[in-house]
Amino acid sequence: MAVRHPSLPSKAFPTLWLMTDERMGPALWTALERLPPGSGVVFRHFATPPAERTAIFTRLSRVARRRRLIVVRAGVKGQSPDLHPAHSGREAVSARRAGADLVLVSPVYPTRTHPGAPALGPIRAAMIARAAGVPAIALGGMNASRFKRLRALGFAGWAAIDGLTRT
Repeated sequence: MAVRHPSLPSKAFPTLWLMTDERMGPALWTALERLPPGSGVVFRHFATPPAERTAIFTRLSRVARRRRLIVVRAGVKGQSPDLHPAHSGREAVSARRAGADLVLVSPVYPTRTHPGAPALGPIRAAMIARAAGVPAIALGGMNASRFKRLRALGFAGWAAIDGLTRT
């Protein structure tokens, strides 16, 4: 089910987001094929050389159009939806003031992307999500069963790498 942003009632945002990165390798293409239509993809691949990054993004965009997925490039301003990261209440408020449509609250749980980094935990993450005042997407160690619990705390959706690529 898509989330509707309160200030944009005609615009629906995905509940499920795939975060890409280099360590996905060929699993990226399998994950894209498994995502339900209407899901979102946040393209990162920051460490990939520019020409290869462009080629991957072009291929990903073709798959996304065919599968009816929404794609945004991480760190690029002016996209719709406009996603902002929030690791603290202060960052959540800044995201709202900057015009974010959605905030990615992370890391909710421990994650392989940032090994050893402290996780927020569900309660602290929910406090950050509330501070944002816009729909919040849970990120970091997420999977479908964890999202079921977090939805009750006010999260509008979830995002993952491993939670969508590991079988």
